[in-house]
Amino acid sequence: MTTYLLAGGGTAGHVNPLLAVADALRLRDPQASVLVLGTAEGLEARLVPERGYELLIVPRLPFPRRPNRAALGFLPKFNRAINDVAQILRHRKVDVVVGFGGYVATPAYLAARRAGVPIAIHEANAKPGLANRVGAALTRSVGVAFAGTRLRHARVVGMPLRREIETLDRAGSRASGLEFFGLDADLPTLLVTGGSLGARRINRTVVDSAAALTGAGWQVLHITGNAAEVDDPTLPGYRMVAYCDRMDLALSVADFAVSRAGAATVSELSALGIPAVFVPYPVGNGEQRFNAADVVAAGGGILVDDAEFLPDWIRSALLPVLAQPQRIHDMSIAAQSVGVLDGTARTLELIDEASGATKAHSA
Repeated sequence: MTTYLLAGGGTAGHVNPLLAVADALRLRDPQASVLVLGTAEGLEARLVPERGYELLIVPRLPFPRRPNRAALGFLPKFNRAINDVAQILRHRKVDVVVGFGGYVATPAYLAARRAGVPIAIHEANAKPGLANRVGAALTRSVGVAFAGTRLRHARVVGMPLRREIETLDRAGSRASGLEFFGLDADLPTLLVTGGSLGARRINRTVVDSAAALTGAGWQVLHITGNAAEVDDPTLPGYRMVAYCDRMDLALSVADFAVSRAGAATVSELSALGIPAVFVPYPVGNGEQRFNAADVVAAGGGILVDDAEFLPDWIRSALLPVLAQPQRIHDMSIAAQSVGVLDGTARTLELIDEASGATKAHSA
């Protein structure tokens, strides 16, 4: 029996690919033991147990940014975290550590190196975080979602996607999606989403442009997020929902999309050949802009700054694109040309390579 320790968490960008890989490992070998290393504060604290995996907790230890009292106490706490993980590796007889980034990944990599346990790494973002930059120095089994990611030993494996996305038959599911959302089969659909909490700029601008969009012959499926601060314009052809638990059906009906440029969103849209306007989240280290770079360069997406995504931009830049079916078709092909639909399988190959199990699993 193989025992895997998957390390990562904090945000959906780390947790979702981790869970996709965990599910694939369990599906491939129901006898395998899949453990997850995370923190009590991150998204993994809820999602991992809900999915049926054992969550092993380590302290959340952000690297200090400046010399102060907290920085003085960091190193002893960090060493304790490494020792705790090393103890887990020994007691649970872990065969391979698979890291996805986040606070827990660094002690996991260093503990694995100390214990002689193989390491595999997946980096979801085009701009890699500190943990995976450290880990990439300790292994040659490094997979990245985007071709432009600069990380030692990196090879493109794509994003591990949810199984319902990887196996999605968009054409076959379209009628079910239209019925589910109450949309018109004779109109093209613009999918708008800013993520589970929504995106204020996207929501406001699209609502303010509702009449222009529907007047141009498009229907809009607008997923506002649970924290939205906009009202439904209540126009024919405009369907607003706060939350969507059937994103597979939403993607089935989408002919074009407007979204943030999170790694998973960019990966799903490009893998399915859905052209999009990407509006990167304007706060943080700017990684979302890099996530969209490959698909934009290929011609499958359009990048616009958050501050510029206003009703005037919709009228002057987006509506002319939506009026050109051939251009949308060409953008769809371009998006799919850089998309990866089998990222989970490729990541499993990377893990097998790291653990020396490739021959065993292929036999």
